[in-house]
Order: sequence, then structure tokens, then C-alpha cells
Amino acid sequence: MKYNPDFDVDSVLDVLKGVNEKYEEGSPEDEALRIAAVALVYVREAERLEEYRGFFRSFFTPAIESVIVSQTFSTREEAETWLALGVARDGELIRVAGQGFQVILAQGDAKPTLLRTPLPEELMKKFPPGPG
Repeated sequence: MKYNPDFDVDSVLDVLKGVNEKYEEGSPEDEALRIAAVALVYVREAERLEEYRGFFRSFFTPAIESVIVSQTFSTREEAETWLALGVARDGELIRVAGQGFQVILAQGDAKPTLLRTPLPEELMKKFPPGPG
């Protein structure tokens, strides 16, 4: 399920209030909902809402969506030419002819290399999710 990281605080508080009205005052549910509502108000009043939105986004973003391919090349030769420029970062993920690779920067005089690292879309094709 996707969540809206740009949620409207007042709308969320209204929903929490509506849910809370179904529980007896002083119940564990009442306490939990009040704590959640006040925490959200605190984040907004402390002017940390955008920071919280970033945390919220990272908390609920599926891992597959957080994989970032920095460069795409049609051929291995194009990728090797780019590597030789010396602009690649260690651990950077790239796509070469539809396949994922990770840049490995060696110590000393050794030249950088590419380590085959399947990208999420490759894994999804090879191991499609089962039912449920």
C-alpha cells in the first residue's frame, strides 16, 4: 500500500479525532490516539514537519523504489569508457544493456571495475511474486 508523504496534518488530526470518539475516555485506545495526535501537532509546531515527511517517506517506501540507477549505457564498452573518466563513485549502480552493475573502486593503482548486481526489475522477472 502506498502512503501519501505530503499528508495534510489537519485532515489526519480530524480522522484521529473521529476514531477516538469511538473509544471510552481513559481507555488504552484513547491514550494511544491522543499520544499520536499530540506527537503530530508537536512535529508541526516545532517546524519539523518536512523532516518528518522525509522520515515517513523512507519508512514506507518499498525497498525496490529506493534503488537508484545513476547511469544507463547501451553497451559494456560505453560503460567502460565512462569508468575510465574517473567520475564514478564507489558503490554506484548503473545499467548496462538492461543489466545492473555496481561500481567498485579499487585501492591503489588498480582500475575501477563493474560487479554484476541484478536490479530489482531483473529479480522481479526471474522471481515473480507469488499469490498473496
